[in-house]
Amino acid sequence: MIRLAGVGTAATLAPSYISSSDAPRAGHHPTGTPAGRGEVNHPDREQAEQPPNRMAWWHEAKFGMFIHWGPCSLASVEISWPIMVPESKWGITQEQYVNLYKKFNPVQFDPTAWIELAKAAGQRYMVFTTKHHDGFCMFDSSFTDYKISNTPYRKDVVRMLADACRENSMPLGFYYSPPDMHHPGYRDISKMVKDNWHGEPTRPEWPLYLEYMGMQVRELLWHYGPAAVIWFDGLDHQEKYDGYRMVRMICEHSPATLVNNRIGVSADFGTPEQWVPKGIPVKGVRIAGTNPEEASALQGRLPKPAEFTPWETCMTINDTWAYNKNDLNFKSTKFLIQTLADVASKGGNFLLNVGPTPEGTIQPEFQERLRGIGEWLKINGDSIYGTTYGPLQSLTFGRSTAKGDTLYLHVFDWPRNGKLEVVGLEARVTEARLLATKTPLLFTQTESAVTLEVPTEMPDTNDTVISLKTS
Repeated sequence: MIRLAGVGTAATLAPSYISSSDAPRAGHHPTGTPAGRGEVNHPDREQAEQPPNRMAWWHEAKFGMFIHWGPCSLASVEISWPIMVPESKWGITQEQYVNLYKKFNPVQFDPTAWIELAKAAGQRYMVFTTKHHDGFCMFDSSFTDYKISNTPYRKDVVRMLADACRENSMPLGFYYSPPDMHHPGYRDISKMVKDNWHGEPTRPEWPLYLEYMGMQVRELLWHYGPAAVIWFDGLDHQEKYDGYRMVRMICEHSPATLVNNRIGVSADFGTPEQWVPKGIPVKGVRIAGTNPEEASALQGRLPKPAEFTPWETCMTINDTWAYNKNDLNFKSTKFLIQTLADVASKGGNFLLNVGPTPEGTIQPEFQERLRGIGEWLKINGDSIYGTTYGPLQSLTFGRSTAKGDTLYLHVFDWPRNGKLEVVGLEARVTEARLLATKTPLLFTQTESAVTLEVPTEMPDTNDTVISLKTS
């Protein structure tokens, strides 16, 4: 049932635990995101009065936790897509999928445990799926009955997580899907989802859906905030979801809230999915969704600071976003650490996903990898947090990040002869050290290269970091 009553009075909630003093010193679907198309710049977003350094905390954070969760976890299937593309062999019918919520009872859900895991991993913000394409709401929305409070669990998961994040100083963002397979304004629900899952904006009911969508986003901002991020997931022209109006509304009611580029509007940051750009993203080059060819023009280019556009890669630890007990294709801790360094070397953020179990816990394989990344960050975090893209974008042995007068070399391939040659560095090096142990390294520098004398054995086979002080 759809209710279109008012939400209540507005209250602007900015992330009070995020300080501008934290400024830096230097999609997720196996078959693609719905109807991926181009985006446009949003002048209202750029011209509206906004808090100074509103993205500083996000640039500083670099590493976040994405969480895809819902009744789909009961069946160990991907979220939403089994009803949208059933030929993907998920082994569940549409009727079975949409009724899973009637058995959803995650009695072991402990939001504080999730936050503690994120902190142990070195992740400094979280983004949670409040509503995915299937239309099921993990919050107690006033405008639908298809929601978490009508499950056997009955509790408001988003409320619990938001309260715990606030208490533990963890910025929380809300994933919200513009596509909605359950709402009769989005599509003719007398048809199978697979026949009209792209939505039907020419139907007279479409404005009712846009109203519903706007009211739910306001609910999240006003009653569950502070919202660090609104993470949309509908890759279409802005006209479909009235993206200008939506982003403007968010900007007006919660100026500190960041918005991604998946509502047809460029907004605050780009969102490549399951891939890392080959070069540094710049303004005018679209990066969103599952197609890396869109950003092929970026290869090897070192942009001016004014040309840089913020971006965030989202990625799964195995091959699925939601919990799937049969998906054992886990990425290694080493791969994930090197991906984090790769993302940071191009100025981006890394949003790494977990899919909780039906009971509400994080499976051991995810925990093992997250804690492994966290152990590496305890030692090497200076080379990630608060850094910007490195000046050396064509290193053959790894990646580079920068912060102030320090250049960090992330070495993935260790030299066998004990000499690491760094070509193309214009600045003068005054000091070289292994970051983990602070051990000084001898070096020589010519006009063409810096040659470092390094140990025969690679100190950290995941990613050994060398810090270079420059002048």
